[in-house]
Amino acid sequence: MKQDVWNRRYAVDEYIFGTEPSDILSKNSDLFQSGERALAIADGEGRNGVYLASLGLQVTSFDISEVAIQKAKKLAAQQRVELTILESDIESWHWESAAFDAVIGVFFQFLDPAARADAFAGMMTTLKPGGLVFLRGYTPKQLDYKTGGPSTVENLYTPELLTNAFLGFEILQLAAHEVMLNEGPRHNGMSAFVDFIARKP
Repeated sequence: MKQDVWNRRYAVDEYIFGTEPSDILSKNSDLFQSGERALAIADGEGRNGVYLASLGLQVTSFDISEVAIQKAKKLAAQQRVELTILESDIESWHWESAAFDAVIGVFFQFLDPAARADAFAGMMTTLKPGGLVFLRGYTPKQLDYKTGGPSTVENLYTPELLTNAFLGFEILQLAAHEVMLNEGPRHNGMSAFVDFIARKP
């Protein structure tokens, strides 16, 4: 069962992906406005959802692991922020229509191409017109580094894949990177990933 796998992975004292937000968010904080609604999908131990709440956003985050959710709630309490943290798998999440100003998906690459297409479609549906999607994911080059992410090339992102998945969106940022990540023990070392920020028409 997928939930059991993730619960075991998170069942350590440390935050396995760190407590600082992904810098696709912190380097682009000017794109967020206090009071906006944001959805952080597969948010794990809460580093991104908690950060967005600290900016004054109304945040909903979800993850399949109840162990991760408890750590996320602890992090939120430490940072003195409030957000809604729910237990759900991406594949069973209800994508409420035109509900959010921003949707964030960072390193959620456990979906096969069909399930990923469904998730991307859901993200598009749940964004308000003019809303922003933020995606960060490993590229096939990551298979050379083996410092995190899936071992299945079909689960990885390319700039072309993301551009085609969100046809009609205004691309604000699309860049591939190869840099040293230091985001806890599970994201540590040279890594190859792509960042994608785009606005819904």
